[in-house]
Amino acid sequence: MLIRNDKVGDDPAIRRVVTDAFKMLAQSTGAEAAIVERLRDDDALVLSLVAEDEGEIIGFLAASKARAGKQDGWGLIGPLAVLPSRQRQGIGSALMAEALRQLRASSRGAALVGDPIYYSRFGFRAFSGLGVAGCPPEVVQALPFDSVEPHGELIHHPAFGLDQQE
Repeated sequence: MLIRNDKVGDDPAIRRVVTDAFKMLAQSTGAEAAIVERLRDDDALVLSLVAEDEGEIIGFLAASKARAGKQDGWGLIGPLAVLPSRQRQGIGSALMAEALRQLRASSRGAALVGDPIYYSRFGFRAFSGLGVAGCPPEVVQALPFDSVEPHGELIHHPAFGLDQQE
């Protein structure tokens, strides 16, 4: 398996991976692939990684610019998707490891909204002062790369469709 930056021509496979992976989740809106496309169109992606096996894209991770309160410089991870037939094989973990490696060079930390049990294995945790309106506090998580704890609202790119103040 190869983890690499996406390239021209990967978009249809990325859309398929994201759509198929999120179909399995009760909280899916069906708009996850469109979020990736809008982030790309708005030049808001700081990372767009694919997992490829024998020429087939089987996983995808996006990271976009985000802010925690007044703190700029956060990398917001999401979506992270792996084809259902390839889940539980370490593909998501490999994508996350590479994303964190790259984000450490350019960001003050990584943040996301997701399953605390899954993401805690990478060092993510909830912070009492960090939140997203309408989300349970335990799913809003961050991994600071320095000693400064995030606080305030985790501001996503408008592609995510949240009602947030820019």
